[in-house]
Amino acid sequence: QHYQRTLAAMAAATAAPGSVVTGSAYDLMCAKLITDRQRLKQIQSIQRKIEVKRELLPEYQSWIDGALSSGSGAQDIVLTTVFVWHIDVGDFERALQIAQYVLHHKLKLPDQYNRDTATLLLDEIPDAFIQGADITGTDAISILKQVEQLTTGADAPDQARAKLYKALGYACIASIGEEDLTPEQLPIAGEALQHLQRALDLFNGIGVKKDIERLERRIKKTTPA
Repeated sequence: QHYQRTLAAMAAATAAPGSVVTGSAYDLMCAKLITDRQRLKQIQSIQRKIEVKRELLPEYQSWIDGALSSGSGAQDIVLTTVFVWHIDVGDFERALQIAQYVLHHKLKLPDQYNRDTATLLLDEIPDAFIQGADITGTDAISILKQVEQLTTGADAPDQARAKLYKALGYACIASIGEEDLTPEQLPIAGEALQHLQRALDLFNGIGVKKDIERLERRIKKTTPA
């Protein structure tokens, strides 16, 4: 692992910004990636694909560490591909760590993803939470706010950004539960309301109108006259 990290760091450091990473170590990683992608292509089940990606990703961690520690911003198809795989398997913390590097250096994602990095983050991570990903409460809020921070100012579809604020609103609501609010919970309820209203402003069809109405009733019931 140390050897692989060192090779990755050397390959990333010697490539000029805007160029493509080169060298025998990178060629070997690309060959491995091709083999792994061919294996995944033969699997029809999405759930099984996710399981296989989860099995494969530990083999790429040393390369990722080396690239992130010493990379100059050269295009690295290994790094950008496994970045997406981390999102697919729900390892959002690692995905966001890689995303920070990818966004900073304006790296392009592989052609098959048909989106830029900011749009992919706004589409996939909030949607995973909305669909019931295993992240709850303050952990979800932290992850989603990292997505917000990384994508602020990026040109992305309003529908995708609306999805982020819908997920943030839901995460805030999850942190206070569905029972009657206490006065101490009013600030987080107000934050949830702001996120849901922002989502609705961005995209009228985001599906939060009833959530807003329910939350407004809960806040009104708890707020002193």
